[in-house]
Amino acid sequence: MSFTLAIIGRPNVGKSTLFNRLVGKKLALVDDTPGVTRDRRHADASIGEMKFQVIDTAGLEDADEDSLQGRMRSQTEKAIEEADISLFMIDARAGLLPDDAAFSKLLRKSGKPVILVANKAEGRKAESGFYEAFKLGFGEPIGLSAEHGLGMGDLFDALVEAIGEDTAFPATPDQSGEEFADDLADDSDGSCDEIEELAYDSTKPMRIAVVGRPNAGKSTLINQMIGDDRLLTGPEAGITRDSISVDWQWQDRTIKLHDTAGMRKKARVQGKLEKLSISDGLRAIQFAEVVIIVFDATIPFEKQDLQISDLIIREGRAPVIAINKWDLIEDRQQILSEMHEKAERLLPQVKGLKVIPISGATGEGIPKLMKAVLEVHMAWNRRVSTARLNKWLDDVQYHHPAPAVGGRRIRLKFVTQVKSRPPTFMVSCSRPDSLPTSYTRYMVNNLREQFDLYSTPIRMFMRKGDNPYEKRKKRNN
Repeated sequence: MSFTLAIIGRPNVGKSTLFNRLVGKKLALVDDTPGVTRDRRHADASIGEMKFQVIDTAGLEDADEDSLQGRMRSQTEKAIEEADISLFMIDARAGLLPDDAAFSKLLRKSGKPVILVANKAEGRKAESGFYEAFKLGFGEPIGLSAEHGLGMGDLFDALVEAIGEDTAFPATPDQSGEEFADDLADDSDGSCDEIEELAYDSTKPMRIAVVGRPNAGKSTLINQMIGDDRLLTGPEAGITRDSISVDWQWQDRTIKLHDTAGMRKKARVQGKLEKLSISDGLRAIQFAEVVIIVFDATIPFEKQDLQISDLIIREGRAPVIAINKWDLIEDRQQILSEMHEKAERLLPQVKGLKVIPISGATGEGIPKLMKAVLEVHMAWNRRVSTARLNKWLDDVQYHHPAPAVGGRRIRLKFVTQVKSRPPTFMVSCSRPDSLPTSYTRYMVNNLREQFDLYSTPIRMFMRKGDNPYEKRKKRNN
């Protein structure tokens, strides 16, 4: 990207709305409630042919450093330091407020270019606030409407003038389109003609979502992983609202970590804003490959923990359980044994679930956690050749044949893996509707053992094989 732009301003002036417009997606949560955004969010943005990185920030508020608002302000100040240019946004309808003048001094101290924007400038009500903005001393403000897309051309011209054409439009060498292949293209499309048993590619980026109940320590864990106070943390429950993605290098591998809002019981979810936060977290789970489920070691395996885990397994993601706040546990060996027993008993959908004790505050157990993530990711991506699968099917039927239903034996004819991520198998049999669920479960468990598919969800479908004589019978009739 050519440069980095930080959007700065008081709460509820429309920063996240402009952020979404520049990015072209609804990445940031938007609501009429002031102070929705708390963490800073980075994304690739563009206006016409000009491409850059934009940072959405929390609304600036004058508050004590130890308070939640004070920590949010600290995150915004870090965004100003990271950015090459700041976009200072005011609400043209509300006019200038004392905080606007105070925060304009903060931007001047940065010594970096500042573009003044008067948002919500549509209509006559905004005229007085627009002209008041001249008092801030940043020159003529740009009147725009982030919600309706008005004034984007003026913003484009102002950015080019502030940073120069060479920075706004850097020369880039021609590159082959093959280098920009979609990172999701490795997902199997269900074709049986794919190359089977591909070697695991340890160089490809990995997407990891971190989920759990409120105040389980998700943001603290990610900050410890990346070695930076990138995400807002504190003793208050429910600090995180947006699903924030952070890039990280672990053992020369690119990892994209997604922090999510804490998921409470459905009956306790109140208000539109919390529903939007949870919806954003669920979307992060859908696009993740591995999901780290953070449990609180002091109150583990609560009903909500199990419901979150079940949701991830049904979604087909690769789960890893991280028992956080392990530094608060005294009798560790006994507690860990109980954790493994509970995981096996309460989450039987996936055999061999990885349960890793960690401490997000001290960093204890993070190397073991990442080792488990890699092992689960490998199993989640594994493919088994059709020849090996059918040899396994013959052995299964020889040692434990399918039961006879209604006096007729059910024949299992053929099995193939139709896709990976998670491993999904299709079995051709004579009467799929009559095959007991217990026998399908036996086949899945045996499959795990034979091909080392522990710790990952497995999907197995039964279908009736085609009858080659069916058309001949119809012709004879």
